[in-house]
Amino acid sequence: MRKTTELQRSPARRALLTAALAASVTPPASFAQTTLQSDKPLRIVVPFAPGAGTDAVARLIAPALAQSLNRPVVVENRAGASGAIGSRLVAQSPPDGLTILLVASPFTTVAAVNSRAGYDPVADFAPIGLIASGPLLWAGSVQSEARSLDDWIRRARERPGTVLYGSAGAGGINHLMLELLNAQTGAQIVHVPYRGTAPAVVDLVGGQIHLLTGTIPALLPHLREGRIRALAVSTSARTPSLPDVPGMRESGFDTLDVRNVFGFAAPAKTPANIIAQIASALDEAIRQPAIRDRLTADALDIVAPNPASMARFIVDDSRRWQDLATRHGIRVDEGG
Repeated sequence: MRKTTELQRSPARRALLTAALAASVTPPASFAQTTLQSDKPLRIVVPFAPGAGTDAVARLIAPALAQSLNRPVVVENRAGASGAIGSRLVAQSPPDGLTILLVASPFTTVAAVNSRAGYDPVADFAPIGLIASGPLLWAGSVQSEARSLDDWIRRARERPGTVLYGSAGAGGINHLMLELLNAQTGAQIVHVPYRGTAPAVVDLVGGQIHLLTGTIPALLPHLREGRIRALAVSTSARTPSLPDVPGMRESGFDTLDVRNVFGFAAPAKTPANIIAQIASALDEAIRQPAIRDRLTADALDIVAPNPASMARFIVDDSRRWQDLATRHGIRVDEGG
């Protein structure tokens, strides 16, 4: 007998999934034969600043996507409010497939905790597909004798409010990973938001904060030079990119499996055949050896783009962070 999932049992989740799938696979009747206009470029909106990991992924994919779609593809950075400004711009764009969003993990976390985000990840977008996912890295100060994540949690329990954790910004995946850890362990680690990972790393190296999380490519140079200490990767199992660093299950935290994701979404009501056209082009793009090698080098697992699978992910991930925010009163009402 097939196992019934929590999503299938919950009427609220079934409704969310139905809405997401409708946005991604059901074309409006008037657009049944619509295809991308051949004389206009496709715009990828990156909701973060140039040079960020999301920006690098978009610029890696854009030339291959242009080749597959036989049209110019431009990358436009619309940073602010932890990604909400760029996401909102795409949500409000015409549903013609010519403006798409580079989706990363803050897409669901920011909407869960920020009532001023101005977009709904489920209702306002038609998923195109995820293309890659991978772990984040928990890192600690080398100025402390604490050598594991559990060491830091014990210290935070013994001396509440004294352990400081830096994140790349309030409401992002790094922030909510800490809130999830605090909620499930009873620790009281203090959140210190920064404007990006780089300044947080500077303070970790300098001993002003004790912990942070970041992408493996961003933290690896500091790790190799011995300026920070690797504690654990954010996924259940270890990653081949850091084979000596334990995963969360091995570290004693079975339920703290968090992955950093990258994908693309269009405005809601974008015709299904346009979504399929772009998804197919993305699939061609990520099959190129140079792109696969680059993503793999960045500790990311390649994912075949699939609108329905991404819709299910968005529903589940949104619910996960919304539940956390509701239970623990987490609000970050940052406008923009």
